[in-house]
Amino acid sequence: MKATIYDIAKKAGVSIATVSRALGENRDKVKPETREKIYNICKELDYSPNSIAKYLAKKTTGSIGLVLPEIQGDFYTEIIKGVDEISYSGGYNLLVASSHSRRNIVESILGFMKESMVDGVVLMIPSMNKQIESILSKYQIPVVIISDMEGFDEYDKVSIDNYQGAYSITEYLIKTLGHTKIATICGPEENFDAQKRKKGYIDALKDAGLPIEKRWIVESDFTIKGGEIACSRLLSLKEKPDVIFAANDNMAAGCYNTANLLGYKIPEDLGVVGFDHVAFCDFLKPKLTTVHVQVSEIGRVSTNLLLERLSNKNKEDRPPKHLKISTGIIIGNSVIKKTTN
Repeated sequence: MKATIYDIAKKAGVSIATVSRALGENRDKVKPETREKIYNICKELDYSPNSIAKYLAKKTTGSIGLVLPEIQGDFYTEIIKGVDEISYSGGYNLLVASSHSRRNIVESILGFMKESMVDGVVLMIPSMNKQIESILSKYQIPVVIISDMEGFDEYDKVSIDNYQGAYSITEYLIKTLGHTKIATICGPEENFDAQKRKKGYIDALKDAGLPIEKRWIVESDFTIKGGEIACSRLLSLKEKPDVIFAANDNMAAGCYNTANLLGYKIPEDLGVVGFDHVAFCDFLKPKLTTVHVQVSEIGRVSTNLLLERLSNKNKEDRPPKHLKISTGIIIGNSVIKKTTN
């Protein structure tokens, strides 16, 4: 008959609550000698709830952590989907935390690392600060970073090829469709992805010999509401752009809302293009032209790197890998070729 937690408690001479604490997140509240006794009895009786057997045999938790800036929205859902797919196939449970409005990203990272809840972490960092740097250096567990930031080359890193994606769609607007009056709605200034997308846009304009109009570069926050406000600002200018390149699809959708509210027809009066190609894009009318990103692939690639690290934990470390996820352009009907009079 399979052993139960009651059997473990009885044989160890402790309460069921003590056994539960020793095998759970609060294991530090149980004396080391008591923990060891409980672990040995678990092995003896082959007691293995969830991933306890793996923990006892290999000194692992059998779980990996994923820290995201948010967990809502198609983009983050696809990241989670990719991470979960690979972690499950590798025999790991997935724990997800986000730095939502009531918790910052530092607290999310600490929650996993300080309590030894996971064997490794996939960490999506939109921006870096000293606290995060300190945590990563202090807690020596494998980490894979999803970010387009410079530096931190000692870690495995995965990023979207943000620069090339933004450059390519801006070049497409110029060379293929003949547009010269192109504005952009950027993401937050401190966001690494936003920085690279803005640079790609600017460099494409420069390489085409077009001026950089500062009034046509508006910062926003990657939300639909932010896109609405930024679009309204651009359309209030005396000299308006013909096309808006929104640095993500949420902000592009916001442009649709504002254009409709102000009586602009897309694409006849205003062209709009986006970045990411999240699921709702195909339902926008007209269909959005956007930069395609294999979002779930970001999660899969990152998790494969982490599992590779975990499997080689006691062997000679390999050099860190820095991988970029390529982009393409999905052609919709949200921008048309400029006609010459």
